[in-house]
Amino acid sequence: MADMFAPLVAQLKANPKTIVFTEGNDPRILEAASKLLAEGVLKVVMVGNEAECKAAAAAGNFDISAAEIIDPENYAGFDEMVSTMVELRKGKQSTEECTALLKKSNYFGTMLVKMGKADCLLGGATYSTADTIRPALQLVKTKKGAHLVSSCFILDRDCGEEGLKRIAMGDCAVNIDYTDTVDKATGEVKVSAASKLAEVAVETARTAKLFGIDPKVAVLSFSTKGSGKGGTVALSHDATIKAQEMDPELAVDGELQFDAAVAPEVAQVKCKGSKVAGQANTFIFPCIEAGNIGYKIAQRLGGYAAYGPILQGLNAPINDLSRGCNADEVYKMSLITACQS
Repeated sequence: MADMFAPLVAQLKANPKTIVFTEGNDPRILEAASKLLAEGVLKVVMVGNEAECKAAAAAGNFDISAAEIIDPENYAGFDEMVSTMVELRKGKQSTEECTALLKKSNYFGTMLVKMGKADCLLGGATYSTADTIRPALQLVKTKKGAHLVSSCFILDRDCGEEGLKRIAMGDCAVNIDYTDTVDKATGEVKVSAASKLAEVAVETARTAKLFGIDPKVAVLSFSTKGSGKGGTVALSHDATIKAQEMDPELAVDGELQFDAAVAPEVAQVKCKGSKVAGQANTFIFPCIEAGNIGYKIAQRLGGYAAYGPILQGLNAPINDLSRGCNADEVYKMSLITACQS
């Protein structure tokens, strides 16, 4: 096991958590769940038809006997769950609509977390990121002070004699871009675009710490300290100031080009004296295009293993799987998700 995950396993064995898998009959989920149960790392709840889950487990020779399997169609607490959802939605959805939604595994699993039946949730092996985030936003909601859900990837690479090199990147999967939230009646800016990007920076730094990274945060751009104009330069510049206000102890700098962020010799020329430039390990992108392309370049050309997207800003840990994931990725994302709780 990579060094990155050994501390997570130890943490969870010392403080057991319960995870919900929303796709209980998927072979990848079943294989990962059987490993987690065999190792005594997590308690597991599988959402799905009990006979189908057990048949799929038997077909793959996976032991899930210690898992709890819950079928929305015959769950004893279903009526209570519907009433709770109706109250949470505050007139936006009727009892009939909530009933229909809660028969879907993504909504049902999320409500199990909301009602305290589980600590965290992992889903999305067969459905989209949006179908993971939507019920989370509607039911679990964002934590106090958060204005958006964001994501980060943890990237890990064995650099030989230099040892392991671990970095964080955000947001690469959720927020397309950042715009001001404006009061429609008054035209007043309620939450600025820069504040939102700053929030991503602070949250990504917090996530990085979970994986042993001492975050040195670079808010990236195609400009370093005013060398360029237009585009997202002002956004990255202003977000850096906001992030420092949100967390005065955070080592953060921007706007920085990537070379200035990671290469000491470039930093010496472009931004001498920076506590981050030339040694950054946590990278904040000004839009999803840059972030998604950036982490995939690191993964495919740089030889990094990429773990995520790890969702940030929610009241409880809920994470999304790639539909192309394998059982090992499910296992590792389960550890990550549980350690966020």
